[in-house]
Amino acid sequence: MKINRNTQIICNKCGHVIEIKNDIPMEDYLKVNKDWGYFSKKDGTTVSFNLCEKCFDVFLLEMKIPAEIKETTELL
Repeated sequence: MKINRNTQIICNKCGHVIEIKNDIPMEDYLKVNKDWGYFSKKDGTTVSFNLCEKCFDVFLLEMKIPAEIKETTELL
């Protein structure tokens, strides 16, 4: 699969393509960038990935301890 990072974002879990138009993603998604540091087995590495909303919902359901979810009334 050819990925054009200027016009699309790819969900790393399922491969769903999120189109970008005028520098704006046409769907919301989760972007994770984790710099691993001391006391980890990944010290000095950075992991980056994207999850589409559907895969994020599955991720939440798989948690042993539910994530805290709050309603936001003002969106920026």
